[in-house]
Amino acid sequence: MPEAIKARRSVRTFDGNPLTSDDFHAIADIVEDACNPFGVGVDFRVLDAASNNLKSPAIVGETCYAAAKVHRVKNFEIAFGYAFERFCLQAQAKGFGTVMLAASLNREAFERAMELSPDEVMPVATPIGRAAEKQSVRERAMRRALGADGRLPFDELFFRGSFYTPLAPVDSGALELLLEAVRLAPSAGNKQPWRAVVAGDDANTVHFYEARSMKDSPLGDIQKVDVGIALAHFDLVAQELGISVEFVQSDPGIAVPDNVAYIMSCKVVR
Repeated sequence: MPEAIKARRSVRTFDGNPLTSDDFHAIADIVEDACNPFGVGVDFRVLDAASNNLKSPAIVGETCYAAAKVHRVKNFEIAFGYAFERFCLQAQAKGFGTVMLAASLNREAFERAMELSPDEVMPVATPIGRAAEKQSVRERAMRRALGADGRLPFDELFFRGSFYTPLAPVDSGALELLLEAVRLAPSAGNKQPWRAVVAGDDANTVHFYEARSMKDSPLGDIQKVDVGIALAHFDLVAQELGISVEFVQSDPGIAVPDNVAYIMSCKVVR
């Protein structure tokens, strides 16, 4: 999983070929595995682009989309982000390209295809298919504009004990691989809104926070979706390394900077 996270990139240029029956079976297996540890149901669907009039000005050559919806319950954004990133990583492992889209799609058509009820929301969707051999000019321009390959330094995202003590990779011990996976997570506008404070006598608890820089939308707090993506990276790498993670919500009362809010803690059992 660490290698998959490092290798992953958003795909916006597809080869234009329809998915085969084998592809659909593989995607069905990925959907079946797209769970989350927060007890929130996330309903995935695979949608034909042409018959549902689904499109995005950011995408070239797609024939199919995957989307998901969720009820507006406690932690719905976090659970959605976790489940959707798990889906995208598993899709990549099976040779499919994806990219999470929130704003750059014809949302009305997507929500109609997803049969949204009034208390449900579809934060993002993704085209799914085989990546083209070359990126389109549009995709290359978008990646440059977003700084898609850039990430904030480790010690600007992670701290020890309080937000006054930056944490360097060399000082993070067994958590280094898990936190580096968090650092590499994708996010809306590549804003990387997660922050984490490592605490506990044995550095066995990681408190996650949201550094908000975007306003809420009718979709909810999209940056909480991003934090859910980051939590997926933390947990999935931990699982691969044989490390157990317990998610709890109990604010430790650490003083926070402006526009930073507590989200969730991860208790690590080595």
